[in-house]
Amino acid sequence: MNKITFKIVKHDDGWAYEANGAHSEYFRTREAARKAARLAAGAARETTLRSHKDKNGEWYDNSG
Repeated sequence: MNKITFKIVKHDDGWAYEANGAHSEYFRTREAARKAARLAAGAARETTLRSHKDKNGEWYDNSG
């Protein structure tokens, strides 16, 4: 499974989260950026759990 790390960073006189080298939109507070990063991480985790690639490069959908 791929690991995605979310970091809260200063960005455009405010805050953003960074994942895989890309910045999110601007947030006025660090706390707002943190909450958005948690939501994004949850969505990324859910997507990862629903589908995966095996060692042979074949994709599978576990959504049922």
